[in-house]
Amino acid sequence: MQARRTGAAPAPRTTLATAVRFTLEELAARNEGNSVEVRIPPFGVTQCIAGPRHTRGTPPNVVEADPEAWLEVAVGETDFAAALAAGRMSASGTRADLTAVTPLFDAAELFPS
Repeated sequence: MQARRTGAAPAPRTTLATAVRFTLEELAARNEGNSVEVRIPPFGVTQCIAGPRHTRGTPPNVVEADPEAWLEVAVGETDFAAALAAGRMSASGTRADLTAVTPLFDAAELFPS
């Protein structure tokens, strides 16, 4: 069962920025590589997922989301496919599916006993 933030006040901008940067670092650490670029403007970007390295111009595999949508996917509050279907995330390229690598944390990591 997933915990929900029903009725929670919006997080301060600095907290949101820190959470986005942390989860992007965690995504890259758990899924080393440079074939997919994940962009969460205005707070951060990372490259991850093993495969062909991209070095110049627009990357062929890009995932982009607003900070709130990204954090919901990162912690499992929303799954990647649902965020895409709702238009809260965009993904282009054959490797830009983060379904297998999200959520980043399991329940034990989020809610230790």
